[in-house]
Amino acid sequence: MRIGIIAALPGELQPLVRRWQRMPAARGSGISIWQRREGEDQVIAVCAGMGAPAARRAFVAAEYLGSLDLVLSVGWAGALVAECEPGRCFVTSEVIDAQTGERFALTSGRRKLRLVSTARVADASEKQRLAATYGAVLVEMEAAAVARLAQMRGIPMGCFKAVSDGVDAELPDLNPFIDVSGKLRMGAFLAHVALRPRYWGSLGRVGRNSAAAAKELAKMVERFLVEKDLERVHGEG
Repeated sequence: MRIGIIAALPGELQPLVRRWQRMPAARGSGISIWQRREGEDQVIAVCAGMGAPAARRAFVAAEYLGSLDLVLSVGWAGALVAECEPGRCFVTSEVIDAQTGERFALTSGRRKLRLVSTARVADASEKQRLAATYGAVLVEMEAAAVARLAQMRGIPMGCFKAVSDGVDAELPDLNPFIDVSGKLRMGAFLAHVALRPRYWGSLGRVGRNSAAAAKELAKMVERFLVEKDLERVHGEG
């Protein structure tokens, strides 16, 4: 079985892939690839940046050596409800594309835990709107693109998302600092934040939460890769 794991950023994957084989990628592509083999299984983890276009590039890169039998969309997400506490990891059962209104059901079971994918990083007020509009509990930027490609290919998908920022997190607007490839222009962002001390504390908390979330994400994905039972994990969350 060939399993593709699609993320946005290396930090989301770091605890999971730290002992995996790093694979070469085209210079300047902005794509990072790791793989591991377990018996007849090959697991490929790819990140290419934030947003739908980057997720599509990552998906194609994961398919480079052959078609996938299963795909996982993994990474950080923002909480839309207080129950989704920072540092926790969730398996969503439905993905909604906020741009098109498409809904991708990942299971036929009764459990409903919705995630909404947006084109921009959501601030606190946008989180409230998304929760009210879609009944979703998490928000991020890539899962809908991955779900669409999985549906087109007729392969099953799982969505594992760990919470990096709580529902009321007060953060600076990241969107002006995300380039066309989906990468954060870190130097410009840090220069911007340096002049706005009111964000320093919240950014520090998000950093700590993100590190804890990545570790929890790795644990959940590793457990899943032992059995590779989507029906069970969708049923239990």
